[in-house]
Amino acid sequence: MAGICQDRVVIVTGAGRGLGKAHALEFARQGAKVLVNDLGVGRQGEMSDEASPADEVVAEILSMGGTAEVNGADVADWDQAKVMVDQAVELWGRLDTLVCNAGFLRDRMLANMSEQEWDAVVRVHLNGHFAPARHAVAHWRDRSKAGEEVVARVVNTSSGAGLLGSIGQGNYAAAKAGIATLTIQQAAEWGRYGVLVNAIAPDARTRMTEGVIYDSQDLDPDIFDEKDPANASPLVAWLGSAECDVTGRMFEITGGELNVCDGWQHGPVAAVEGRAFRADEIAAAVHESIAHAPPPAPVYGVN
Repeated sequence: MAGICQDRVVIVTGAGRGLGKAHALEFARQGAKVLVNDLGVGRQGEMSDEASPADEVVAEILSMGGTAEVNGADVADWDQAKVMVDQAVELWGRLDTLVCNAGFLRDRMLANMSEQEWDAVVRVHLNGHFAPARHAVAHWRDRSKAGEEVVARVVNTSSGAGLLGSIGQGNYAAAKAGIATLTIQQAAEWGRYGVLVNAIAPDARTRMTEGVIYDSQDLDPDIFDEKDPANASPLVAWLGSAECDVTGRMFEITGGELNVCDGWQHGPVAAVEGRAFRADEIAAAVHESIAHAPPPAPVYGVN
């Protein structure tokens, strides 16, 4: 039986390990041709002399009877991101789905964070989402303007840290929050070209969380592993398929549970009639609005 992504051309960034690997394998199981991107860096973005793990993922897909190729682009680099998109188009004639997943951590409390730690994380996550998507949408826009019916999908990767904040991860949280807003912006601007854009905030055991939040030791193979990154991949495959009929939405997913998330909303209004507030009226107005609004979810790591 054909999968829900049969013959779709898909790029998955950061697909050598963890969530990206699980997504690439799921797309292959669903019949897609997959360009497996991975730069091969460590958890904190350090370069490695080892062979790219993307080669192993491609080998696994080929052993399943699927179709896949390796790409080693730095997705946060403008020119390399374009070459990656061009590679998929040259290999298989078009691009249908882009899954932006690549990233790493440089955790530190904001009061101690260096400029380099900030820049490196914002670059790989935020630039690494924008650059590939910008080149992908140019491809889709050209096809749409040529009269072709485009059925394109983008799946971005945010995080609970980006939605709620996370102590000790201010750079990562800010970048992931940017990705959440980038998602709704892309969805609003790109629907005219046949592009639907959504994002996930997965709760899973990956290289970035293993040993920090989750421990993979002593897992019982007979018990459902709620933090297996592969649990998120069916959602990603559906969002990347022609069956997907939603756009501009954020989904949290963990284990066998998913939920849609709301972003910022206009809250209760406190007002004065026919004029601006005076400074001595602001405190009462602020607290009046807060009193009628739902309380914010707590930042991760706050006791």
